[in-house]
Amino acid sequence: MIYQAYQTHTDLWAPVRAVADWTHALFRETYAGPLANPYFRNIAAGAELLARTKLVHDRPAFGIGTVSIAGENVPVHEDVAFATPFGALLHFRKARAVDAPRVLVVAPMAGHFATLLRDTVRTLLPEHDVYVTDWFNARDVAHSHGRFGLDEYIAHLVAFLEHLGPRTHVIGVCQPCAALLATVALLNEDGNPAAPPSMTLMAGPIDTRINPTRVNEFATGHDIAWFERNVIDVVPLRHEGARRRVYPGFMQLTAFLSMNLPRHLKAHGELYRNAARGLDARAQATRDFYDEYFSVLDLPAEFYLETVARVFQEHHLPRGRFVWRNRTVDPRAIRKTALFTVEGERDDVCAPGQTLAAQDLCSGMKPSRRKHHLQPGVGHYGVFAGHRWHNETYPLLRDFILRNA
Repeated sequence: MIYQAYQTHTDLWAPVRAVADWTHALFRETYAGPLANPYFRNIAAGAELLARTKLVHDRPAFGIGTVSIAGENVPVHEDVAFATPFGALLHFRKARAVDAPRVLVVAPMAGHFATLLRDTVRTLLPEHDVYVTDWFNARDVAHSHGRFGLDEYIAHLVAFLEHLGPRTHVIGVCQPCAALLATVALLNEDGNPAAPPSMTLMAGPIDTRINPTRVNEFATGHDIAWFERNVIDVVPLRHEGARRRVYPGFMQLTAFLSMNLPRHLKAHGELYRNAARGLDARAQATRDFYDEYFSVLDLPAEFYLETVARVFQEHHLPRGRFVWRNRTVDPRAIRKTALFTVEGERDDVCAPGQTLAAQDLCSGMKPSRRKHHLQPGVGHYGVFAGHRWHNETYPLLRDFILRNA
């Protein structure tokens, strides 16, 4: 069993990393004092790299304690507004009441926690009442809670939106865009008051036949039986979700690392050099990124396999074959909800055109209620994080929400 082998390896190396962490702390304090010299800094930097060779399986903190509104720092509190065994509706409640559009950010369930969208949330907060789907690590969900596939995922989105009530705008980031589009189509077709006034799809795989990337080619290069045999495993007995079949987060991370291994090796080389030279601000930026990147969660096996098969291999949504609980989903039913699609010019995960495809699928919507933006100069993460997201993409999204509030 791959998962058990991984867990055993992690446990065996834990004492080594603990010693490395202690060594880093000791020599870091030493080189910061009167005995500082390059030799001590190099020891500390090397020990730090060894100590950091681990993955984290608990969600990091969002760490958004305040938000600046009209020049005032307003405290922000994280409240769980609604929860199931598989995820929570997390509310970033501001201590001061502000009249602002309510927004639900649908985070990916793709091997990382919702904190991957920290920068997205931080940018939205000053001018919006923000909620986020906070998906739980499947290895911590008891086997007795049953399956969690695409049907259950969409049912959760419906429940979250119904809990929030009318006039809740939705933003899907990356992987959940297909499921979110299906959810909004169902709500529109049913005349459900929870149908959002606007839906923004950011760098999401609506039609992966368009400009296929390495991710898409990998998905179509093997049949679904191959994925079930090679990447699905059982959670070890030591965890709450023991015996649950999952796609382990460490395997997803390994796949991502292998796509750009030279870049990640270079980044860690720079981390060592910056730490050894005492350039802590530069080193900290790398630490912060990889602290998040190496925090992984397991996906329920049925959700992962159904997503690969129905979204990436068989293209159910663009082919008009997407079914939710024996009911065919028709994006043309979306009339109440306005649509904004956003892509990154250099996105090598979800290439330009794949999210834009939603515009044609939502043909029942008036053209005036549809908008598309291709953000120049950014890759996948730059669509929803970084200075271009904050300065260029976000103002367009803010104005789109306001026009459809």
